[in-house]
Amino acid sequence: MRPGTVVGALLILLGVIVLSVGGFSFTRREKVAEVGPIGVTAERKRSVPLPPIVGGLAIAGGLLVLVASARRAR
Repeated sequence: MRPGTVVGALLILLGVIVLSVGGFSFTRREKVAEVGPIGVTAERKRSVPLPPIVGGLAIAGGLLVLVASARRAR
């Protein structure tokens, strides 16, 4: 397989995943207080939304790379 085909397919796959998931979240531990040998931590959940335009741009970019790769092969 040509590298352009692989990159285009990966961009399309990434765009579909971004459109289906919509973002991701993670949990982070933070020290709240530390008094002597005793420490207090808190878990905070953060979420990072990914706008649908990012997925659409990845799909469009993947299609452009696939088309450009197919034209160069001729």
